Amino acid sequence: MASPPPAKKPKRTKRSSSSSAATLDDLKTLGRELLSSRAHINNLPIILHSLSPSSPPGHSLEALITLQSFFTPLLPDIPSSSSPLSNSVDGGEKDSEKVYKAWLRSRFDEFIQALIDVVVSSETEDTLRDVVLDALMEFVKLGKGGKFQSAIYHKFLRRIVLATSSIDHLMDLLASRYFKYIDFRFFTYVSLNKIVKDCKSTNVTENKREELNDDGDEHISTSSDMGLIYRKIHDILSRIPTFEGLGGESCYEKWSPLGLSSKKARKISSKISVNNNKAHESNNPQNDDVSAAHLDKKLKLKFTKAWISFLRLPLPVDVYKEVLSTLHQIVIPHISNPVMLCDFLTRSYDIGGVISVMALSGLFILMTQHGLEYPNFYEKLYALLNPSIFMAKHRGRFFQLLDSCLKSPLLPAYLAAAFAKKLSRLSLSVPPSGALVIVAVIHNLLRRHPSINFLVHRVIEEDTNGGVPKESNESGDNLLESSTSIDRASRRGIDYYNVEESDPVKSNAMRSSLWEVDTLRHHYCPAVSRFVASLENDLTIRAKTTEVAVKDFCSGSYATIFREETRRRIKQVPLAFYQVTPTSLFSETDFPGWTFKDQLSDKLGLEINGGEILEARNI
Repeated sequence: MASPPPAKKPKRTKRSSSSSAATLDDLKTLGRELLSSRAHINNLPIILHSLSPSSPPGHSLEALITLQSFFTPLLPDIPSSSSPLSNSVDGGEKDSEKVYKAWLRSRFDEFIQALIDVVVSSETEDTLRDVVLDALMEFVKLGKGGKFQSAIYHKFLRRIVLATSSIDHLMDLLASRYFKYIDFRFFTYVSLNKIVKDCKSTNVTENKREELNDDGDEHISTSSDMGLIYRKIHDILSRIPTFEGLGGESCYEKWSPLGLSSKKARKISSKISVNNNKAHESNNPQNDDVSAAHLDKKLKLKFTKAWISFLRLPLPVDVYKEVLSTLHQIVIPHISNPVMLCDFLTRSYDIGGVISVMALSGLFILMTQHGLEYPNFYEKLYALLNPSIFMAKHRGRFFQLLDSCLKSPLLPAYLAAAFAKKLSRLSLSVPPSGALVIVAVIHNLLRRHPSINFLVHRVIEEDTNGGVPKESNESGDNLLESSTSIDRASRRGIDYYNVEESDPVKSNAMRSSLWEVDTLRHHYCPAVSRFVASLENDLTIRAKTTEVAVKDFCSGSYATIFREETRRRIKQVPLAFYQVTPTSLFSETDFPGWTFKDQLSDKLGLEINGGEILEARNI
């Protein structure tokens, strides 16, 4: 038996100098010698050094083929982790074998780290990256005894997250090739949860960071890098498909032969098909249902932990908005307990502005489908109504949710009146597309809550006893009493609604009217005036009309309104008709004290007769 090599690591300077002069033919010769006999084991560091992002692609590919052929048969004999060298004085063959295997383990770790460096590096060509990624995932698949090597995958995923270069191409490869396997999705959630916990740790010393860097991984060095790290974590989380997104048998397809690492999971998942031909499927359909339910529950648990940990991070504003915009679609339907998101969503809803608008979607789902109670929900929703909402990117979704939130018949009359009045006041200062949405929402409010129909046309009656004007609310009580010295005409011009009040209870909406909607009948945009006119009869003939679909008006803009106007077929073309041809632009009755004359006609002696200009001197 050949004696094992010395345990001391070869010096990097010698390896570098020998490998720098090695040509492609030299690498092939070294590889053949290494694969042929254990006596040439010292060729391993030289070949290993040729596998790097700075090496030529041909050298890296040749080194990869040799090293993969060398380490694959030795995986069962390589120890799981490096152990300290034995200090035994016996010096027997057993101790020498331990030293050799420990040395092999160190070289294998360097090989895995070299593969990760080549895959993540921006200098690597795409074709070489694909080959190296496949080789790396083969070692994740084979592992020891066919178990998924989560340690290798975690090191790879951590390097991706902490990389400073763009990884879009690499993420596309992972999403298209590997995220369809259940064990890849499972351990991706596990690894991301660990990485997020490292990001949240604020008491990590510089020594600890150096220890992390000794393993070959990049460490979180400055706070300026945190925004990029959070974006990459969210990118990975959002790319992982759910069970519903895959469908069929592919939901439970595994990459490694034994699937998940736990014994219980492997025992249960072994009853499920690995291949499409269902070669390993259990004969009992009931066992299959139990296995699928267990895997689904297990995956949902890791999915929940990863997302909850991520949402507790101090996310950048752009990542925060992107998370809120997709939370109700990719997180809430698949999380084990959606109520766990209530803290994040209520905290986002309290921020105000666009963040609150985007948090409304998820919060509405928790309130309507999962029994979440939010005492000040309508007060905060009322405060969100401002002109900037009509310019927001997600205004369409907001107005649909606003209409849904105001649909409950248990909504108090004063609250429905406050929202109707606030929206009608906003209609005076928003674009035409916003006015269309406002009219639709107000129309639905008046149909759902007949108790606020008095806002459409309020009449101030005069008391027969003393000429004191009075107003009546829904209970008929006298709300306003004043002295007889106040002029009734001046009181009719008073609007008691306070638009600056953030509390809908104190806004005095019940003492006002929707006079702003009446002004929209004369709006400069024909689409708005026509829409208001078409809905006038709906409030009187309720049995023959239905609610307006707000979503049909949410995506409107100046461009869409103009496009619709140009497509309309006009039956009658409006023409200006005068019984008497006008002689001036303005009428003298409109401007008392002013006289408008045609000075040119007087000067030339022209006369207008029947639309024809004649010269008076010649006729």
